[in-house]
Amino acid sequence: MAEEIRAEMVANVWKVVAKKGDTITDADPIVILESMKMEIPVHAEDGGVVSEVAVNEGDVVQEGDLIAVIELPSNG
Repeated sequence: MAEEIRAEMVANVWKVVAKKGDTITDADPIVILESMKMEIPVHAEDGGVVSEVAVNEGDVVQEGDLIAVIELPSNG
């Protein structure tokens, strides 16, 4: 099962923190967006392994754009 992380607003991708293959927790930022001079960390709802990062530093994302995909651990 996978979780798609999507942008919640129009913003610039200021920094990409996670990369494909990284194991993350729900507290780890995947990317940091910048909007109106504010830095907004984007987190997964659950921990897992990053299977895709769909943005690069300097990109502009629109609301709903894919940021990353996290493969969630199976429960059974």
